[in-house]
Amino acid sequence: MVPQSRRRHAHGGPPTAALLVLAALGLAACAPRRIEPGAPPAPVAATGIEVPRGARLFVVDATRSQVSLRVYRAGPLARLGHDHVITSTALGGRAWTAGTPETSGFELRLPVASFVVDEPAARRAAGPGFESEVPQDARDGTRRNLLSPGVLDAGRYPEIRVQTVSLAGTWDSPVARADVALRDRTRRLDVPLRLVRSDRELAASGSFRVRQSDFGLTPFSVAGGAIQVGDEVDVAFEIRAVER
Repeated sequence: MVPQSRRRHAHGGPPTAALLVLAALGLAACAPRRIEPGAPPAPVAATGIEVPRGARLFVVDATRSQVSLRVYRAGPLARLGHDHVITSTALGGRAWTAGTPETSGFELRLPVASFVVDEPAARRAAGPGFESEVPQDARDGTRRNLLSPGVLDAGRYPEIRVQTVSLAGTWDSPVARADVALRDRTRRLDVPLRLVRSDRELAASGSFRVRQSDFGLTPFSVAGGAIQVGDEVDVAFEIRAVER
């Protein structure tokens, strides 16, 4: 789950990375922003994953999986803004294992249009600093900005994609090295995992912190920077996959 407390940041650092599991990740602010025309989408690098022969395949169960992003206000007048919780339960993809971490991996897809901003139950679950509910008009404005051409550009980049490069460590303490593709950029991250295995199911969870600027995104600000969206984004995930 997402950490229960986190110090506010008043300085800059999508996020990072992503996955992804799976991030991330973009962010937005409550106020409208001016959208500049963008260039045509650039191709996103692929890792060319090959599933080992004889590996067991697992499919992500979206009904029991969730990704959560925490986006923080910053700037001298941060008190006038909101911290945001952005969630999705529309994760898709697959995982596999041939018996060892080194012969295991995953690939995940997160439709950006599935993001829900400041759902009341998600805010309550986020803990201190997120107790108050955000008005519906502010939630709607934040989501519009999040999906706009100036941020995630959902029309041209409908998915965030995460693919393992390697899985190291032990089953008790695995670390996934993964490529996270957000918009037209791909970043490589190392993400510690908590992994539970059963006869026909895998359950992975974890959390990490990324920066929007790592993906070429400029954190939103107004009034000469008096109200800002912090560069850093906290990402948490819980993913369950069942054997095909």
